[in-house]
This record gives sequence, structure tokens and C-alpha cells, in this order.
Amino acid sequence: MARPVVHTKNAPRSGPPDWVARARRSVAESAHEGFAREALLVTLAIVAYFAIRNATVGGVDQATANASRVVRLEDWLGIAWEQRLQGLIVDHDVLVMLANWVYIWGHWPVILGTATVLFVHRRDRYYVLRNALFVSGAIGFLFFAFFPVAPPRLVDTALMDTVTNESSSYRALQPPGLTNQYAAFPSLHFGWNVVVGIVLVLVATHVAVRVFAVVAPLAMSLAVVATANHFVLDVVGGLVVVAIGLAVALAVSRRSATATLERRECGLDDG
Repeated sequence: MARPVVHTKNAPRSGPPDWVARARRSVAESAHEGFAREALLVTLAIVAYFAIRNATVGGVDQATANASRVVRLEDWLGIAWEQRLQGLIVDHDVLVMLANWVYIWGHWPVILGTATVLFVHRRDRYYVLRNALFVSGAIGFLFFAFFPVAPPRLVDTALMDTVTNESSSYRALQPPGLTNQYAAFPSLHFGWNVVVGIVLVLVATHVAVRVFAVVAPLAMSLAVVATANHFVLDVVGGLVVVAIGLAVALAVSRRSATATLERRECGLDDG
């Protein structure tokens, strides 16, 4: 008796889907193209950031005096919104928790996660992001050293430090020994999220990613003020500083692309 013919044309494929295989190959290729070296460079930069930031701690009196100058300028501009913004959340545990989560988990995890994905899939934009962070960070160091500013939570008794009082996660991610509490201006906590958002908008095609790229920095701008960690002017300063950093990074990227094109036209670059 003849055996029945088994048609396997539509049988489910064994093994991972194609996109998983492609992702694995992409990661493997990136690992051979300097991923470990770049990860080490970024890690050293982060350690240097915290070390220099901590080494440039200004005196309490100077930081408090500068904070008072910031408050007076905000009063003059009509943007002293710190108490008003915290007042919107402080009586609602859920809103306090959300603000804390945005402040804690919406910063380093988002920056490092985005940088990793860009390195693997869009190397050119990864370098733009990295260089923008490096340049704006260097500018921030100058302010931390020569214009230390105490955060609102340390100068306004009407405000509560919601992050410290309500969550221990931030101190785990950023140990007190590596932090400078008088480095409120400019707010790189906000500014660096803006750079991430801009780069994501430039590269993303999925609507959800683009929405996240816009919403995340906006949420961070509210969180840093509502948690009493930054003044409104700190947010403005952070935006200006990262705009400079991004402009420099884009200029470097354009020059690099032009140089690569010229080498190829001259036959000096076969890649």
C-alpha cells in the first residue's frame, strides 16, 4: 500500500523568524565593527562625567546665591512655575509616581538603549547622538564649575524632593558619591532627552517611535521641575546647550560625509 504524500509546502518553518536572524547577524557584525570599543568609550565618558561633575562641586553659599539669581530672573520673566507644577502632582500618589518614573527611568535607560540601537542599525546617527552628548556635556561642566546652582528642593522649603522621598531607584542608578547636587543649571537631564528625541525623529519611520520621541522630552521637562530637581530656567538652559552640541555634531557629520565622498571620488576609499 502506497504511503500518503505529505505536503510540507505550507508547514511552519523551524527556527527563528527572518527578522530575528537578521537582527542576530546585524548584532554580530556590529560586535566585529567596534561595538565593544565604543561601549568602553561611552562607559568611560559616563564615569568621567560623574567624576568631573562631582569634582566641580561649588560651595553651598555660591550655589544658593546663584539659585536666588535664577529665581529673581524667573520672577521678572513670569516663569517661576516650580511650586505650581509640583502642586499639580504632590497630592496625588499616582502622579508623583509617574513623575518619579519619568525622571528616573526616562533618562539613562532611554539614552543608552537608543544609542545601542542606533549603533547597530544607524551608525551615522549614532555618532551624531554621541558627539552631541559629548559637546553639550563639556559645556555643562563649565557651568557646573563656574556657575553652580542649587536645585529648587534645596532652596525652597515649600517644595518636596519627591524622587528621594518616594523612590530609592534613582540612588541605585546614580550613587550619591558620584553626584553633584549643585549642578542644576543647565538641565542636561532634560536636554539630553531632547537630543535623543530629535535623532529618533530623524531616523524613525514608525509612528509609535516618533510619538515617543516627541512625548518623552516633553514629559521629562515637566518631571524635572515637578520633582523640584530643576528650575524652569534650568530646562531652558539645557535646551540651549544641547542645541549647540547638536549643531556641532551635525557639522562634524557633514564634514565627515564630505571627506568620505571625496576619498571615494579620488579612488582612495574602496568601502
